[in-house]
Amino acid sequence: MYDFIPVKSYYDVFYYFILFVCIIAFFHTQVLQPDEQKAKSFNSIGSWGLFILILTFIGFRPVSGVFIDMMTYAHIFKRYTYGAYVIDSDYGFSYFILFCTKTMTLESFFFICAIIYVVPLFVVSKKWFPNYHFYAFLLLVASMSFFAYGVNGIRNGMATSLFIMALSYYKRNTMLMILFFIVSFSFHTSMLLPLTAFALSYFVTDTKKYYFFWILSIILSISMGGIWENIFASIGFGDDRFATYLTADVDARRFASIGFRYDFLAYSAVPIILSFHYKFKKGYESMIYDRILHTYMITNGFWIMIIRANYSNRFAYLSWFLMALVIIYPVLHKKIWDNQYKKLGYLLIFYYAFTFLIYLKDA
Repeated sequence: MYDFIPVKSYYDVFYYFILFVCIIAFFHTQVLQPDEQKAKSFNSIGSWGLFILILTFIGFRPVSGVFIDMMTYAHIFKRYTYGAYVIDSDYGFSYFILFCTKTMTLESFFFICAIIYVVPLFVVSKKWFPNYHFYAFLLLVASMSFFAYGVNGIRNGMATSLFIMALSYYKRNTMLMILFFIVSFSFHTSMLLPLTAFALSYFVTDTKKYYFFWILSIILSISMGGIWENIFASIGFGDDRFATYLTADVDARRFASIGFRYDFLAYSAVPIILSFHYKFKKGYESMIYDRILHTYMITNGFWIMIIRANYSNRFAYLSWFLMALVIIYPVLHKKIWDNQYKKLGYLLIFYYAFTFLIYLKDA
């Protein structure tokens, strides 16, 4: 569908397109009021338009090594097609790909993967923020790891979207919430970490304790160096990939994010600082928001302790996929500031700025 775009330009097109959409959205927030009909139409038409473009752009991309792990999934699909398959620890994904090999082409398989990745984010945006779902969905797709986990870390990306879908049923349909959690875990066992964090949030409800844990994780990471990688690798978490990602050697020329990344730490701190402002300066109270926030702080604190691991970006994503929700949820549910609609535009621009700068740095 997008054959007119050179495959090597896919990343460029995506990041510049989101920049363009963010700028358009910013100007809308500056010149319109949220209760104006133009603003409502922009929210409705814009969200559907963005959803369709993102879904088709990711779902109909060429099968190419430019997207790195995409070729690995293509080889797995072909192996399953010939009957040489193994149901591994990610049993849900294994049965999913086995079903796909019997019912569709490789290209259709990748489109279904895109549906599982993108549709839950769009559905949750409409469910939680009916009057502002465009901005919620835009913030989710403007996140730093969104595109990479749609075209590269495909299995993990689908698992996190299913996790977010499960969250949308909190206090509404417990059985569906649990079902989506189980499917999320079955697609990628690394989801055991956010699932454990979410479960812990039921028993420890004092948000101040989570702030303390997050700050403590920074102190422990700086003071104890790489010892945490060996400790967690020896314990194991999910499957053997956990230990491999923590201890495997990697070519530093291919990975700019190895070592202690203070820029990524600052990036991770932004939603925590904003959450403190929302809760303790503005008095925002929401049980589901607390659950999301607590899950984010536990998983992000875990990543900070192993930040030096060569593949720590894979663990960072286990918290970063919730970042947009931590930032935007209170703003789209309650009046936090004066002229909030205008400030929503600035929040969107500043949030995407880090994503775009990292893209330019690595381009």
